[in-house]
Amino acid sequence: MKTLKTLAIAFLLTAIAPVSAQTADEIINNYIENIGGKENLEKINSVTFTGKIDFGGMILPFTKTQSSDGLSMTKADVQGQTFYQEVFDGETLWGTNQMTFAAEKSDSESTENFKNSINDFPEPFLNYKDKGYTAELIGKETIEGLSTFKIKLVKEPVMVDGQKIDDLSYYYFDTENFVPIVMETELKSGPGKGMTIQIKFSDYQEVDGVYFAFSMSQGVKGQPGGQLITITDVKLNEPMDKAMFAFPAAATDAVKKE
Repeated sequence: MKTLKTLAIAFLLTAIAPVSAQTADEIINNYIENIGGKENLEKINSVTFTGKIDFGGMILPFTKTQSSDGLSMTKADVQGQTFYQEVFDGETLWGTNQMTFAAEKSDSESTENFKNSINDFPEPFLNYKDKGYTAELIGKETIEGLSTFKIKLVKEPVMVDGQKIDDLSYYYFDTENFVPIVMETELKSGPGKGMTIQIKFSDYQEVDGVYFAFSMSQGVKGQPGGQLITITDVKLNEPMDKAMFAFPAAATDAVKKE
């Protein structure tokens, strides 16, 4: 496995000479090429991530599976109890209630928003115009000590309390290597509504010709704490049994509000 550090991506730079990117398209095209190329990305039918989440010393092992046809599952083990989140079988979105440990279906608004997010597989910037997304180069900004291109990505609108609102996020691409090192988005609902969530990406590694960030730090911008996500393994195009994503037959039809 080849390893690609954020500050040393010499391998990729041999393939693409440094350019003075002036448009969002140039930056995005360089990024897609640097992480493996359009052809390799379009060959991905499924991805399974294995890793661990560090909540300030409490370590949670997890696996996350996604497919091109929308199947999704995040599974974490907590003190002998298995929790499921964002499980989607193509129609029903469900997860484990953290208080009752029972499986619960998500409400219709959350389910419809999740269906929109399927377009992001395996990479939101891949063929982004065909998805109806728009990207705008805001300018340059120094972040995490590095010079970056700040790009605003606007995706399909999402529903929040019955109202359609823009689904937008900001990506900061390293100006030398054209890979994102930070992504920011605003929470649209819940107790943290209005807060900016910041995800930092590093330790890009190659898996079957495609590069993934193997380290991600997520938290509220400007506040201490957060989560450190470390990926230990990535498998592409593994066979999947659709039945494993189905809402448990023995569960009730209780619906949780996201």
